[in-house]
Amino acid sequence: MAADPLGDLVIRASRVVVGDAEVPACVEVRGGRIASVTAYDRVPSAPTVVTLGEDEVLLPGLVDTHVHVNEPGRTEWEGFASATRAAAAGGVTTILDMPLNSIPPTTTVEALEVKRAAAEGQCFVDVGFWGGAVPSNLGSLSSLHEAGVFGFKCFLLDSGVEEFPPLSSSEFSSALAETAGLGALMIVHAEDGSLIDDSLLRGPTYAGFLASRPRSAEEAAISLVLSAARATGGRAHVVHLSDADAVPLLREARSSGVPVTVETCPHYLTFDAESVPDGATEMKCCPPIREAANREALWAALASGDIDVVVSDHSPCTAALKASPDFGVAWGGIASVQLGLPAVWTGARSRGCSLVDVVRWMASGPAALVGLSDRGSIAVGMQADLVRFAPDASFTVSAAALRHRNAVSAYDGMPLVGEVRETWLRGVPVADEDGPRGRLLVRGGDS
Repeated sequence: MAADPLGDLVIRASRVVVGDAEVPACVEVRGGRIASVTAYDRVPSAPTVVTLGEDEVLLPGLVDTHVHVNEPGRTEWEGFASATRAAAAGGVTTILDMPLNSIPPTTTVEALEVKRAAAEGQCFVDVGFWGGAVPSNLGSLSSLHEAGVFGFKCFLLDSGVEEFPPLSSSEFSSALAETAGLGALMIVHAEDGSLIDDSLLRGPTYAGFLASRPRSAEEAAISLVLSAARATGGRAHVVHLSDADAVPLLREARSSGVPVTVETCPHYLTFDAESVPDGATEMKCCPPIREAANREALWAALASGDIDVVVSDHSPCTAALKASPDFGVAWGGIASVQLGLPAVWTGARSRGCSLVDVVRWMASGPAALVGLSDRGSIAVGMQADLVRFAPDASFTVSAAALRHRNAVSAYDGMPLVGEVRETWLRGVPVADEDGPRGRLLVRGGDS
């Protein structure tokens, strides 16, 4: 991969999120890393000095650990070029790619090499990879671990694609024991398939789809995860929590030392089941968007620290796969890597949360979760991944204007607050005309 044009500059802003505060500061960048953070009126010498407007805040680049890029194999759904352009446009400077829905899935070292070859030279932000844990590779996860994946993803029910089968409860316990021995993180789609009622799925009414995937399905699967983590000592992470009633289970387990963390997603914090129109299958995702009271309980769990991070679960598809108004037919997934920051900020500010909170949930928290210790915050020595953000600027989402490959969005037509105006990767603005400069990451270092 070609060397970055590592720029030396100073960015001055009256508002910079540094640690647990917003402060006026100068951020000096040398060789792609943050060299100093000084007072606003103490400007270090540099070839370029950028002064942000009074309406702008300097944030660290976000780290999104839950992105389905789908290339190769389903590149018409999304690809590395389009996904990473969208990420940069949304202030995300690092993504981790899920091991499905690409073909082949990332369940062998050979498949990882295919994935990395597909990504090479296409990425506008840094990209790392999850491995997959499926029945056929249990007992041999160490090879993927040694090849640099950031951990392993598994399903406890049908994933929706036949090439990525789920683990049974006994297989999951074996897999978690295996990852415990490796010191690796296991991330889990936690729904119990025996409690899913597909007979309720058909039709354009959202209530049927919601009823088909009850809260009890999440809670039963999370109970299994907690039991296995308690027994094996394996680190587990529950992805895309939608059921706030599961929070007490997680809180109790964590308080007793069970190594488990949990994420939620912007769509669960933004939408509510009562407001989903008939036929609006762009809102379909699994687990489902639940009621408004549940949404508020998720926000409370975030504020209390019971939910660790917020990541997109960017799960795009072609427009044709979302075209059916039947919730039993349309593909389940929401494309949102470009919109996570404004969506979460819109909700956060209305509930009295700060940009410091948002950075913890969406930048430093996800980076710490996966061991990316050189990014996610503005501090000396960190990679100079930075975002010029206008927190009071409002806009209306246009799906056609998003950088995703397909113009499908649950947010289409929605007013949001918070505009990403510029994104720097290693101190250099991300721009189409400069071409892709993102690096392919491995656990413990880049490519």
